[in-house]
Amino acid sequence: MTAVPLAAAGVARVESMSSPASRPVPPAAANLLNLRGAVDLSSLKQRPAAPAGSAAAGSQQPPANGGQPVSVSVNEGNFQQLVELSAQVPVVIALWAPYSPESTSMRDTLEQVVASYAGKLVLGTADVEAFPQLAQAFQVQAVPTAVAVIKGQPVPLFEGGAEETQIRGILDELLKVAAANGVTGSLDAAAAAGEGADGEPEPAPLPPLHQAAFDAIEAGDYDAAAAAYRQALNEMPADHEAKAGLAQVELMARLQPLAAEESDALRRRAADEPDSLDAQLGVADLDIAGGHIEDGLHRLVAFIGRNFGPERETARVRLLELFDVVGVSDERVAKARQALARVLF
Repeated sequence: MTAVPLAAAGVARVESMSSPASRPVPPAAANLLNLRGAVDLSSLKQRPAAPAGSAAAGSQQPPANGGQPVSVSVNEGNFQQLVELSAQVPVVIALWAPYSPESTSMRDTLEQVVASYAGKLVLGTADVEAFPQLAQAFQVQAVPTAVAVIKGQPVPLFEGGAEETQIRGILDELLKVAAANGVTGSLDAAAAAGEGADGEPEPAPLPPLHQAAFDAIEAGDYDAAAAAYRQALNEMPADHEAKAGLAQVELMARLQPLAAEESDALRRRAADEPDSLDAQLGVADLDIAGGHIEDGLHRLVAFIGRNFGPERETARVRLLELFDVVGVSDERVAKARQALARVLF
């Protein structure tokens, strides 16, 4: 059987995964990794996040080593903890979907196999229908797909179904790669080194203004979060996390009041009125939030190329803000910067 394309299943299409195991974390994933700092735009208060290891986080495979659980359902709330854990133990992530029997079989097989490694590996299972942002972040095009994270860096494993013996061979090689990068711990050792009294990893403390912004976002108060990030930038203009956080929070605030019908109407208006600044800005926001990064950036570059005066400058400033949302090191941002230079000069 072949992997099920995400686009065919109604999930936003994403770029195919490149093959080198050493490629850098895609910026969308980087935003997720920094969830406690610049909160990823995908969270948007859609679902309550359950802590890693809690019953609400989903079913867990009982640990073969009698210690910490080796399998957990991945969500926005616990992904950061799993990435931090990957500095000590390789984390395998199985991206699956209920509509794909092959992907549920792969997930179940991985749970059994990972449990047999006695804490040398951790498995995170991610339902792409419940958490599509993760599939977008890892640029996964079909389910089932398995990737790993070592020291915060993604390592592609396999796409489609695989027999247990094949999976064991892949995981054995993964452990060798991990060891070559200094990751040789076990789940019990990681727990002893980094867990609090409640058995969960202790997150690194945030600067006070960043914590205030994070708390405000959790409460849905984006104005307060933006004010905290602005104050952080006033005190330290080179605070890149605060700059990215401010851009993302402002995007959340702009999108929050939009109902689905309004979003559809906005897209129709943008198609009918290509030189309407408000319509193009609004649809660019929707594109970025929906993971259609190139579409959103190209839309504003094209508007800037067709228009002059104050509207052009307004669009340019918004485009720079969206660069911060996506991540200034993202290759799609680099391409958009080049395109912007061409239309400006």
